[in-house]
Amino acid sequence: MSIRKLPAVTAPDAPEGVRWDLHPQARDRWERGVTAAAADGEDTISILEPIGIDFWTGEGVTAKRIAAALRSIGDKPVTVLVNSPGGDFFEGLAIYNLLREHPKAVRVEVLGIAASAASIIAMAGDTIAIGKAAMMFIHNTQWFAAGDRHVMAKAAEEMKQFDDLVAELYADRTGQEPGVVHRWMDKETFFSGGDAVEEGFADELLKSDSRLKPRAEAETPAAYRLEALLERHNVPRAERRKAVREFIESTPGAALDPGGTPGAASDGTPGAADCDEGLAHLRAARMRFNLN
Repeated sequence: MSIRKLPAVTAPDAPEGVRWDLHPQARDRWERGVTAAAADGEDTISILEPIGIDFWTGEGVTAKRIAAALRSIGDKPVTVLVNSPGGDFFEGLAIYNLLREHPKAVRVEVLGIAASAASIIAMAGDTIAIGKAAMMFIHNTQWFAAGDRHVMAKAAEEMKQFDDLVAELYADRTGQEPGVVHRWMDKETFFSGGDAVEEGFADELLKSDSRLKPRAEAETPAAYRLEALLERHNVPRAERRKAVREFIESTPGAALDPGGTPGAASDGTPGAADCDEGLAHLRAARMRFNLN
């Protein structure tokens, strides 16, 4: 039903036990403070969070939510505002197909970043516009797998199917050769607004760029900051998850002093402790894992 007659994409079944996480580079460059220049209208859908249910916050953009929004909009053109670090590959494909099947024109506007699964969603636009300072980010699909060499060899074969699928989708929308797209995916490539237009990932630059609200360190979810710190220092994933889970389950408002012991926030009130808490947990993590 797409105006551009974009291809439907059917993915192979997900391998058992596969988990999709946010790509660290996409997460680090995702500015949560990106806002639309105007308030959402009744024919606008905002995709401003991770794709799928976010492991840490329980929030995120799902195909179920987008389907409900499209039913509410009905037989009218729709604008989709995107600022997302990506996430669940299968949710991204499902949302792409939902937008592709919408009976009227779909305009996608990339306000901040369209990374990973969010870049797949963006390809569903009959028109794709991107901010001059915005970005697209593409890479090979990434899984977590464990087992002997036979299990890992099978996982590698299955991963290639998904990489080929994504490369073909990008190639169909951009007009690039699949081999060129594969090389970009291998290199984990960021495209600025101008580069995205030049290479076919977008049709035009936004006439007025989105606003960027200055991001204080405390505005970034402390769980993400803690996990990113541990990852940079090669702490095993299981240990990272355990540390972050302990952080999330800790008593709201309680902070740790630099020595790692419970203490009050700077002014002694639970509300003000929120900013101190994230930084204190990062300091505690440094000590626990002997990080410099």
